Amino acid sequence: MSTSDVSGIRWRKSSRSAHQGGECVEVADTTSTIMVRDSKNPDGPRLAFTPTAWQTFTNNIKAGRLDAEG
Repeated sequence: MSTSDVSGIRWRKSSRSAHQGGECVEVADTTSTIMVRDSKNPDGPRLAFTPTAWQTFTNNIKAGRLDAEG
């Protein structure tokens, strides 16, 4: 599946997104790719990760290694 072909993809909002300001990140799982987009701009650019890269990214966030405020 191409990251430009997003018809039928089920997007979900991240549980960590700021819900009040409309600053939400949405994530979609496909068979081979994890895609991320800005919920305010659903037709805009998307990031695509392999499942391994996504797992590494989320593990680093959970461990605080990517904390922008730290």
